[in-house]
Amino acid sequence: MFREMRRKAQSLTTLECERILESEPRGVLALLGDEGYPYAVPLDFVYFERKIYFHSAVTGHKLDAIATCDKASFCVMDKGRLEEGSWWYHFNSVIAFGRIRRIEDDGIMLEALRKLGNKYFPSEEETEVEIVRNLKRVAVLELTVEHLSGKRVREK
Repeated sequence: MFREMRRKAQSLTTLECERILESEPRGVLALLGDEGYPYAVPLDFVYFERKIYFHSAVTGHKLDAIATCDKASFCVMDKGRLEEGSWWYHFNSVIAFGRIRRIEDDGIMLEALRKLGNKYFPSEEETEVEIVRNLKRVAVLELTVEHLSGKRVREK
């Protein structure tokens, strides 16, 4: 169902892909938007148990797009590095494909919000304060990964 990577020698292992998803702070979520146009939006996220979680407003373009089509992709790039003594740049990228949905279960929602907050806020206490302050105004989205691929890139 999903295409294989053409340049297999540059592919990352599943473990390498998951390390990038666990460590990098942002990626770009791509959905089918209005009038069939792609809608890609940069987002904070957290990855655990082969799922990617995002927070969102309770209304808006993302939720409208998901209601129309639950298929999504999510792309993340690591920080990369310059090749020593050269202007060539090396980086790794990961693309996850899957189905996305809004979480309705309060337990899963709170777990995802805590993991998201703990990834970005300096302390668990600050995470809890933000959850209490914003819980009524936040939706949690869950992307269940069906296919994961990664690639090593050396720009010339």
